[in-house]
Amino acid sequence: MHIRDMLAEAERTGEPSFSFEYFPPKTAQGVQNLYERMERMYNFGPKFIDITWGAGGRVAELTCEMVVQAQAYLGLEACMHLTCTDMGVEKVNDALRKAYKAGCTNILALRGDPPRDKEKWEAAEDGFRYARDLVVHIRKTYGDHFDIGVAGYPEGCDDNKDEDLLLDHLKEKVDAGASFIVTQMFYDVDNFLRWVKRVREHGITVPIVPGIMPIATYASFLRRANHMKCKIPQDWLDKLEPVKNDDVAVREIGKTLVAEMCRKILAAGIRHLHFYTMNLAQATRMVLEELDWLPSPDRPLKQPLPWKQSLGFGRRGEDVRPIFWRNRNKSYVARTQDWDEFPNGRWGDSRSPAFGELDAYGIGLTGSNEQNRQKWGEPRCIRDVAGLFVRYLNKDIQYLPWSEAPVTEEADLIKNELIELNKRGLITVNSQPAINGVKSNHPVHGWGPANGYVYQKAYLELFVSPELFPEIKRRIENHPDLTYHAVTKSGNLHTNAQSDGPNAVTWGVFPGKEIVQPTIVERISFLAWKDEAFQLGTEWARCYDAGTPSRVLLDNMMTTWYLVNIAVNNDFHNGQTIFEVLSDLECPDMDKVPEAPANGVTNGVATNASNDATANGIPDVAANGAPASVEAAS
Repeated sequence: MHIRDMLAEAERTGEPSFSFEYFPPKTAQGVQNLYERMERMYNFGPKFIDITWGAGGRVAELTCEMVVQAQAYLGLEACMHLTCTDMGVEKVNDALRKAYKAGCTNILALRGDPPRDKEKWEAAEDGFRYARDLVVHIRKTYGDHFDIGVAGYPEGCDDNKDEDLLLDHLKEKVDAGASFIVTQMFYDVDNFLRWVKRVREHGITVPIVPGIMPIATYASFLRRANHMKCKIPQDWLDKLEPVKNDDVAVREIGKTLVAEMCRKILAAGIRHLHFYTMNLAQATRMVLEELDWLPSPDRPLKQPLPWKQSLGFGRRGEDVRPIFWRNRNKSYVARTQDWDEFPNGRWGDSRSPAFGELDAYGIGLTGSNEQNRQKWGEPRCIRDVAGLFVRYLNKDIQYLPWSEAPVTEEADLIKNELIELNKRGLITVNSQPAINGVKSNHPVHGWGPANGYVYQKAYLELFVSPELFPEIKRRIENHPDLTYHAVTKSGNLHTNAQSDGPNAVTWGVFPGKEIVQPTIVERISFLAWKDEAFQLGTEWARCYDAGTPSRVLLDNMMTTWYLVNIAVNNDFHNGQTIFEVLSDLECPDMDKVPEAPANGVTNGVATNASNDATANGIPDVAANGAPASVEAAS
């Protein structure tokens, strides 16, 4: 979506909106930390983010990589900075190609600062001298694909303090094709509003987005203000100076000062603010809280679909996904990124698109072995594993090998039932409660356009021990309203589904639209997911030394247990059916600590085997990994 359209919407509705700026970190760990922070700040509700350009080499490549990450995996509309510094035409074209392929539709065109080893700015050989030239080139090459923003300087820039000349240059950039202006940071609101008036007097009518720098510490506040040569109001200094050595007090006072500045800007008729986050969340969050702009039950974050939509190339129309990747959005995007087209309106034939290999970036377990041991401890028995899942449901820990995000509020409806299952050794990795026609603007369960209603069938996915599985299978197959799929690591598949076709478990009804069915259960996709699910468990096991109880326990679970999904069919009004079917079942030997394997074998199962032990009369898979047989209930 173009930024000019977002700004027009804010103007039309009168509702304030905001955006964030990030810059490429210097270390690999810093990059990973920033991605996690960007994902958390997604929940603040920014309309878009922008990512600064690091001129030259690896930093420039990182800017492009961050745009891909934001668009495809985080679902954030990104605006990529692009400068003329050290950039010949071919480098500019390469950066634009990467932005285009990432699904990016917004560019902030800048001349850029001179490299640190040079005092004066110089154009690269065969490069562009002015941002205006860059705007012309982008428009000529890509037409209207990119919305183009340019910089405005209410207090002048480093090498030019002539306001009239800067306004002339700004007019030239807009006339060349720029459609919005983002300003340099400032704290003097009166001067900013005076400057806006002068911009309009110059015949410049495109939206102006003021750049706001929250205050994190007194030292950083002064350093950045001095670096940008922006005026600090004296009353700000009078309030901050006495507490300059108390970071908490500085942030408290700073949030009030910055929020009041924002209110003055809004009162002048500007509806969108752009926050320079410096890759930090706290100071920006505090200002948004002071303004009462963060999502709340009365003002929920609007979601077009019940899952986070990818904005990668070709994916904006995607509106159907299997439920299995509900807690692993980035993995699903990675495994489907090479598809020629994405489901729109219906799932279609899932045998055509192949899911990507499991060795792609973002699919496996994240973190080092040591970090994962610190997160999840060293489980020695099934009760320990169950306890870990209970802690996750109670929000005592944020992540599990099968969940890349904290448990959502939606789970509160069935939290007690999920906890009870895990305490009995039925390890739940995915679920959703039954929802019968709540409004689409519901703060927890709502999604989609206004004035609609959304529905869900109860769904549960869990790991089940081989001792319990026969009884679970019998109970489900004796229940007319339940469909299930159960599979082992090696591909032993059981199901009572009558076809390979999709079973919609989420749908919505909206004015003037056909029924939307964005989440489905489907056999072929489940088999692709089971490979990933068992691999994640195996990678968790590999965090522990060979022969240790944790390693043996987790290896044994992944080798012999079943991954089972259960979905309600037509009687979706009853949200307790699945839990009733599983009542009073408990995994045996929950406190048993497994012994180190003798000759690589534990409990009669080879710990490094690629096939399951034959159990309960269930045959193994064929040598090529395809199920040798599928049992279906008649």
